[in-house]
Amino acid sequence: MAEMKRLAKETAIYGLSSIIGRFLNWCLVPFYTYVLSSSGEYGIVGELYAWTAILLVLLTYGMETGFFRFANKPENNATQVYSTTLTCVGFTSILFLIVCTLFLPNISNALGYEKHPDFLWIMILTVAVDAFSCIPFAWLRFKKRPILFAALKLLMIFVNIFLNLFFLWICPKINVSNPELISWFYRPDYGVGYVFLANVLSSMIGLIGLMPTFLGIKWSFSKSLLKEMLKYSLPLLVLGVVGIMDQSIDKIMFPHLFEDQELARQQLGIYIACFKIGIVMMMFTQAFRYAYEPFVFSKQKSADGKKAYVEAMNYYLIFSVFVFLGVMYFLDVLQYLLRSNYREGLVVVPIILICYIFQGIYFNLSFWYKLTDRTKWGAYISFIGLFITIAGNLLFVPGYGYIAAAWTSLASFFVIMIVSWALGQKYYPIPYNLKLAARYVLIGFIFYIAGMCVPISSIYLRLGYRTFLLLLFILYVLWKDIPAGSIPYVSKFVKKKHD
Repeated sequence: MAEMKRLAKETAIYGLSSIIGRFLNWCLVPFYTYVLSSSGEYGIVGELYAWTAILLVLLTYGMETGFFRFANKPENNATQVYSTTLTCVGFTSILFLIVCTLFLPNISNALGYEKHPDFLWIMILTVAVDAFSCIPFAWLRFKKRPILFAALKLLMIFVNIFLNLFFLWICPKINVSNPELISWFYRPDYGVGYVFLANVLSSMIGLIGLMPTFLGIKWSFSKSLLKEMLKYSLPLLVLGVVGIMDQSIDKIMFPHLFEDQELARQQLGIYIACFKIGIVMMMFTQAFRYAYEPFVFSKQKSADGKKAYVEAMNYYLIFSVFVFLGVMYFLDVLQYLLRSNYREGLVVVPIILICYIFQGIYFNLSFWYKLTDRTKWGAYISFIGLFITIAGNLLFVPGYGYIAAAWTSLASFFVIMIVSWALGQKYYPIPYNLKLAARYVLIGFIFYIAGMCVPISSIYLRLGYRTFLLLLFILYVLWKDIPAGSIPYVSKFVKKKHD
């Protein structure tokens, strides 16, 4: 229980940057829907950010997880592992930036951005900076410095938000009344390009803040260590690329599955904006991941390691159901965050929330092949998911649009979740509590039906009723599965049910 408390505390601190930060970034979604000229412009943002996610995985090529793996081995010097990893990732990031800059016109033409190659170059620079920064951030997690980690992440997010507001809201107002003040740097017709500019500037600020983590260490590069790390991590590259493609390929494919590219990007903008409503579930999953990954490797040789993994999975499942119910119960309010022409896509929200739950469960299950050095199995599993995603989008998106893309994502993560669990039980069996999982699936379904299918015309009464149901769910959890005394900070105010 002590480890679970520590894991929960670290999850809460990492969640400060993840939840608050992503919430603030999430607030940019309604901002974009109201200030950008069309949903097609937001579709451009979504498409290029999907490419960014894939490229970021390519440029880190599993070395973040490899760093945790080798830094936790007693025979290795953690600082040497860090400096070796940082040198390797730094070199490939610079090489990527140079090559892409040289071939920028060709890349722009291939992706249909021949009119805006600058959008792509800014994205390329952002990816190179973020890939390098990923390793110093991993070092902060390894050294258990979640407060500094959170502070830097929040700083980057605040800079990004400020610059978005400045370029897309403040500058247009100044341009109307006093254009001479900003004419030396501001272009009124640049529009969505300022979204990418704000992003790269915030990444630069983060890199500057991380400088003490790599300038203040004793550098020690080991070629033999790098070979071992690459042998471990390169299968994770395939796993990571295929895994992120499974999440992003629908956004990349979508515009190319329709003859009318403008209409396709408009529909993509609607899909991505409504997809973002499910960001609450992703924020929780990400915060849990930041704390859980180093926790898993540190507990590998402990006698109670598997028991700790089971408890962590139980907590994740329970809180995932709570987040799902919370978002769906208050969707009547959340819908107003989007401009009216985007709200037709809200039908995908429950699908996306469940997809994120499956994604988080799969992440928890995936440690069996990382702990047993069978990372190639992760690649095989991800290929299954990618095949389902590509096939589903090709077959159904042209006829059914973004709703088919959402269902395809859910089907993909459900299948790889089941496959990973089955293989994990063979190679690294962990006695997960399937009865608890089934119970919360049933309870979540009952609460969902009770909250969403009871006709209440008044929105105030409806929200009050759903809030009451959510409190009932919390009381059930505290009574049955998670004693309040085991929850950090809450334990000060309640009497523990049991140790």
